Amino acid sequence: MEQIAVLGYGVVGSGAVEVLDRNSDRIARNAGQEIRVKYILDVRDFPGSPYENLLVKDFETIVNDPEIAVVVEVIGGVGAALEFTRRSLSAGKSVVTSNKELVAAHGCELLKLAGENGVNYLFEASVGGGIPIIRPVAQCIAANIINEIYGVLNGTTNYILTEMGKNGAAFSTALEDAQRKGYAESDPSSDIDGHDACRKICILSSLAFGRHVYPDHVSTEGIRDVTVDDMRFAAEMGYKIKLLGRARTVGDKIAVYVAPHLISNDNLLAGVDGVMNGIVVRGNAVGDLMFYGAGAGKLPTASAVAADVIDAVKHINARKLISWDEGGLDALTDPAQLESAWYIRTNAPREKIAREFGSVSFTGGGGGAVTGFRTAVMNGKKIKELLERGIPALSLFRVLGDY
Repeated sequence: MEQIAVLGYGVVGSGAVEVLDRNSDRIARNAGQEIRVKYILDVRDFPGSPYENLLVKDFETIVNDPEIAVVVEVIGGVGAALEFTRRSLSAGKSVVTSNKELVAAHGCELLKLAGENGVNYLFEASVGGGIPIIRPVAQCIAANIINEIYGVLNGTTNYILTEMGKNGAAFSTALEDAQRKGYAESDPSSDIDGHDACRKICILSSLAFGRHVYPDHVSTEGIRDVTVDDMRFAAEMGYKIKLLGRARTVGDKIAVYVAPHLISNDNLLAGVDGVMNGIVVRGNAVGDLMFYGAGAGKLPTASAVAADVIDAVKHINARKLISWDEGGLDALTDPAQLESAWYIRTNAPREKIAREFGSVSFTGGGGGAVTGFRTAVMNGKKIKELLERGIPALSLFRVLGDY
């Protein structure tokens, strides 16, 4: 029997404890031995909890207990979570986490520390909730050179955009609805400003391309400026608007960014609605693979945490070869180099648009009214030059495609 500790008894922590308990027989068969939660660390009290007897408030109890083989870190953030993770790995305990912020900022360091101490640092639940994505990229398609990863990585923004597109809801109304249903936090900025998606695409990029990609180095746009007009214009042209995290190789560098995109209704990602996530991985041998499912939530995320616990227990005396090198700006290139068609919403006269942009596809009103149009394929530098000729861009989004 292996004993573990869970750091944090919030939504994911309580879900992980529940899954490990409820499915204990199945988990024992898959792990080759029983797995038992010995401690749950939290500063709060939980009177009446069926696991109340496992609660402790002092991390020293856990880090100094030689019976603890695996530590599950679901505290979140990069404060105590980082300190406890470093100390756990240094003490010879494998660590499993769902903490996307920590992995995105310190993954390279923590993987190296795990290797130095002969243990594992596993983070399947940090991207995609219950969707298996880390392990497939690291193992199942390891023989491929990955050219691109992109996807709908945040369920909150996807729910808001779905409501705007299907029901004509204004952004503020859709956001309030998401908050009321528990899909969005009272402070939703991490989601709607794209930071959550940024952390996730950083993790996927680091894993796929072998250099650490830091969130501070990634161009990130959210969905605050998407309007009902944009959704209507996109639909008239046969598109949906989705917030995508995207990483693509350009020579020996990587272009990584987060931004709203127009996606053709024929693209499988266009059908990823509500709080669901969808991730496309493009390998040079396997082609395009799409991973779809619940990208967040108590039990889906706990499922991925529990799977990593099983993996950690099965590899108590072995290393999982997941790692990447230190990163830096030298590993990245400006996403503006990527060519695509563009969608623009503007109040400029159509005659002026046609004169500056040449052949375009219009939608919406004409004359002095707000209109939308799709450009020919060009890079970000060219689109900026054309807009500087007196065409105000009320919205400017890439059109996803292979060019």
